[in-house]
Amino acid sequence: MRMTTLYAALSGAFLLGTAALVPAQTTNAGAKDEYKADKERIEAEYKDAKAKCKSMTGNAKDVCEAEAKGHEKVAKAEAEAKHKNDPDGDYKVAVAKAHAGYDVAKEKCDDQKGKEKAACKKQAKADEDKALADAKSSRRNVATTGTTPK
Repeated sequence: MRMTTLYAALSGAFLLGTAALVPAQTTNAGAKDEYKADKERIEAEYKDAKAKCKSMTGNAKDVCEAEAKGHEKVAKAEAEAKHKNDPDGDYKVAVAKAHAGYDVAKEKCDDQKGKEKAACKKQAKADEDKALADAKSSRRNVATTGTTPK
């Protein structure tokens, strides 16, 4: 009789433990589906934005395409940060924004000539370097204090 009670107790504990895992697995699958949907939405938005650039010509088209690509990179970084819940997620988003901003600014500089163009590109690079330094600094602050900066 005691053995039957022991088996019943162990079986009950096993079933409760298994039942506790089911919601976690379902949530994980839901997060994967949401991440996949986000990626598909981002791709669709990029294709739409790039299609709008087709009617343009010259440097305006190049700027438009750089903006579309930049938005895509930033959106992908944000989606990945959200999905992975990675402590470096904010840093990766900031880096993506810095690179995207630089690419767009560099394309806009192509409308200028001579010294103005060189100065524009130099300023774009300086802005990117500052944004990257700010991202690194923010990353270190998070690692040191364990809190997110405001």
